[in-house]
Amino acid sequence: MKLLRLLPCLLAISLLGAEPKKPDYDSQYVLGPDSQEKEGVPKGTVTEYEMTDSKAFPGYGRKWALYVPKQYDPTKEACLMIFQDGLGYASRNGQWRVPVVFDNLIAQGKMPVTVALFINPGFIPDPKKPNGKDAKGKPLGKSNRSFEYDNVTDLYPKFLVEEMIPLAESKGVKISKDPLRRGIAGASSGGICAFNAAWQRPESFSKVFTTIGSFTNIRGVISAREHEKDPHRPIEKGGNLYPQMIMDSPKKNIRIFSQDGSHDLTNEFGVWPEANQKMADAWKAKGYDYKFVMGEGTHNGRHGAQLLPEAMTWLWRDVR
Repeated sequence: MKLLRLLPCLLAISLLGAEPKKPDYDSQYVLGPDSQEKEGVPKGTVTEYEMTDSKAFPGYGRKWALYVPKQYDPTKEACLMIFQDGLGYASRNGQWRVPVVFDNLIAQGKMPVTVALFINPGFIPDPKKPNGKDAKGKPLGKSNRSFEYDNVTDLYPKFLVEEMIPLAESKGVKISKDPLRRGIAGASSGGICAFNAAWQRPESFSKVFTTIGSFTNIRGVISAREHEKDPHRPIEKGGNLYPQMIMDSPKKNIRIFSQDGSHDLTNEFGVWPEANQKMADAWKAKGYDYKFVMGEGTHNGRHGAQLLPEAMTWLWRDVR
């Protein structure tokens, strides 16, 4: 009997001592109908390739892929959309499902006939374990991702224009040179990379889809550490400078669809929701054609993937 009387107290103590379950802020973001394959919709093709080296980033190879819609006419120039961290977007059953979304929107007339260029960041495999992976399943080796994506310079945009787009064209597709018919996308560091490409090269890209964009001081902090070890290494600009750069510069012909979540990252490099809000405020103040969606999510692609069909429809609304 004494034990029975003690049970409620023991249960209460147990519940009080238990850590509260963290809310799942991202479960609300699910893929809609335009991210699902539909019967009767013409399917484009995705072909994967490998680049062994580059002029812009010597020694760094990378994987890349090309989506060509079924409606592509080889006698006409197609529109172009480039995706950073590309192969993560290229799968038909992954998180983003770009080929499925493009198939559906092109068939519905909500997008023009558009080629998608998927590009991974530069990578050098570990020579001792070229096929090895770490505990998280990532390949062992040296990634050039932050240097390529987080830098506020013209180096990566130049790489796209002078190396990657011609490489894609060498596979037999004709791509429009009109910036109004070219867009670029990415998430996290790929998100700031996408905006930076359009900012540096508005004559080459006019449409940007950026999600959970790292408009923070990543390169400033990393390069400052490197500078301490080697004073000859320069301290680089960080993406946190972009809002002021936008305010101080003439308006450029760029259209932006941007997303972030209120539970995105806060760390030594900055506060992601705050940084993305500052970007949106600067775009608004300068009169840019933009749309900013602040959700509740964390630092992942679930909300961005849900928004992909809406973003593509909005960005390409006046191009056919």
